[in-house]
Amino acid sequence: MKIFSGIQPTGAKHLGNYSGGFRQYAATQDQGTAFFCIVDLHSITVAHDPEDLRERTLDLAALMFATGLDPERSTVFVQSHVTAHAEAAWLLGCVASYGELQRMTQFKDKAGKQTSVSAGLFIYPVLMVGDILLYQTDIVPIGDDQRQHLELTRDVAERFNSRFGETFTVPKGVYPEAGARIMDLQQPENKMSTTGGNPQGTIYLLDPPEVVRKKLKTAVTDSGREIVHDSNEKAGISNLIEVMTVATGETIAEVEKRYVGAGYGQFKSDVGDALVELLEPIQARFRALRDDSAELERMLAIGAAKAREVSAPTLEKMYDRMGFTRPKGV
Repeated sequence: MKIFSGIQPTGAKHLGNYSGGFRQYAATQDQGTAFFCIVDLHSITVAHDPEDLRERTLDLAALMFATGLDPERSTVFVQSHVTAHAEAAWLLGCVASYGELQRMTQFKDKAGKQTSVSAGLFIYPVLMVGDILLYQTDIVPIGDDQRQHLELTRDVAERFNSRFGETFTVPKGVYPEAGARIMDLQQPENKMSTTGGNPQGTIYLLDPPEVVRKKLKTAVTDSGREIVHDSNEKAGISNLIEVMTVATGETIAEVEKRYVGAGYGQFKSDVGDALVELLEPIQARFRALRDDSAELERMLAIGAAKAREVSAPTLEKMYDRMGFTRPKGV
């Protein structure tokens, strides 16, 4: 079985990224041949600082290894280091439809907040489609907010196979049962966000322990006292329950049972302690990796070489099936 997932190097990574991404990566890397990609090409669809992009890319690589990815068991690489991704995006962009891209909710949300919208922001879901299909991916461990993009990938793969002959594996998404979408601690109706969120409502993976505890202490709840999961009536406390499941590995039912009769104050304190216990070893490993950037870049180079080798046959098959002539003996 082949596994693929990718994550952008924009913004400071938070608990939602860990819940929907990093922890799933580590959990699935032993289920088959795993590819995890830092999708830096996706990051230039909006205005960006080049030096910041370079630093964020290395930061993200360090976090991916610090949260459990093993370079001996997984292929971890940077998207722009493997040119097949950009090539596949063009070929597949001629298979995807304008109407499909128009319906992408993430594009509509982001475009509505900008005065100038790049063409890249509109077409980047096709780049994501290529990312996944190049590796003949069976499963994609992703967060709940990426369901629409995964469905686009499946649709484009099936259309290509129908039009040009069986070429791609049609992938399936794997979503966490709990903690799939961690919400903002101050605005629990909104998901925790890397770029557009509320800093006081966002638990960043590199937040110091005292900051984590303070953010949990001031998290918005409701006027009740019962610690029960009800996203409609008790959005704030429901979000904190899901945060606790991420930190401890418990189910929602187990958390509810453990806190029968307890108050919100004690629960918030315990959630803060559990998160600190989860994050401290991750932060220590991150610092060690960032202090040795040469080793980090070496690990990424090895990953890119593996990714180029695996993706090349699929790209060649795409060119052939679509009718392109290819150079011989070069």
